[in-house]
Amino acid sequence: MTKLRIVFAGTPDFAARHLSSLLASHHEVVAVFTQPDRPAGRGKKLTPSPVKVLAEAHGVPVHQPVSLKKPEGQAELAQYQADLMVVVAYGLILPQAVLDMPRLGCLNVHGSLLPRWRGAAPIQRAIWAGDKDTGVTIMQMDKGLDTGAMLQRASLAIAAGDTSASLYEKLAELGPVALLETLDKLESLVPQTQDDNLANYAEKLSKEEARVDWHQDAAFIERCVRAFNPWPVSHFEVQEQSVKLWQAEVLTVPCSDSPGTIIASGKSGIDVATGNGVLRILQLQLPNKKAMSASDVLNARQDWFAVGTVLS
Repeated sequence: MTKLRIVFAGTPDFAARHLSSLLASHHEVVAVFTQPDRPAGRGKKLTPSPVKVLAEAHGVPVHQPVSLKKPEGQAELAQYQADLMVVVAYGLILPQAVLDMPRLGCLNVHGSLLPRWRGAAPIQRAIWAGDKDTGVTIMQMDKGLDTGAMLQRASLAIAAGDTSASLYEKLAELGPVALLETLDKLESLVPQTQDDNLANYAEKLSKEEARVDWHQDAAFIERCVRAFNPWPVSHFEVQEQSVKLWQAEVLTVPCSDSPGTIIASGKSGIDVATGNGVLRILQLQLPNKKAMSASDVLNARQDWFAVGTVLS
């Protein structure tokens, strides 16, 4: 197998998992590019990315340009004369000059089965939309947004209880394996052009979108709860307080009450009428409290969730 000189570009933990697999392979990671250190935590202390921490622990040179559109950043990259650049959740746009710089171009690991869910939030949107499966795609990067020719796809089923957090973990294990397989047979792979007619865009999530709309179907609200876990977290209002909704299930029972109305509450949960069906709240989080089971919340705030109360 050909030993490749690789420049790796990535930032969060998902990217660090892929870098770890490359460092353990027979390939040579000659440099790492990652986002500049960012303020984090209560003290807003400058914090390095997971990719930077891992690279420095292995003695790999780290570069943190604000942009790769400028000649200085491109010169940093050019000095390594890399065979290939592997890009995983880097967070910077790569201009054509950078895409053309490595001998074999730039490969990207994307967290969906392209061309479905191009864009920023593919893992979350797959759950949100009710997709039955998802996966990772290894593609040859071009100037478009996740539009490059596909070299390999690896898929997995989305379980009924999967959240974005649990699906993230599964894809963080699947991706590195698919990446190494792709590199090992890179010279024999035939790139497959994406069908733009099958493409859609995974828009970023927002706190505003995560507010529960009780007029929606119970099944859709339940998917949102899982898709928005761990961020931005589904939420609703009761007693003029914002309550986070962490876990719920759909009940297949007839209901004619107005959407948002609590129709039952007890040890099993808090049952709420929706636009179609009933949603049982299983875990929620009151302001300035930790997440608790619905039964524990009822012990403390039963008056908030009395039958007939309308959530907004």
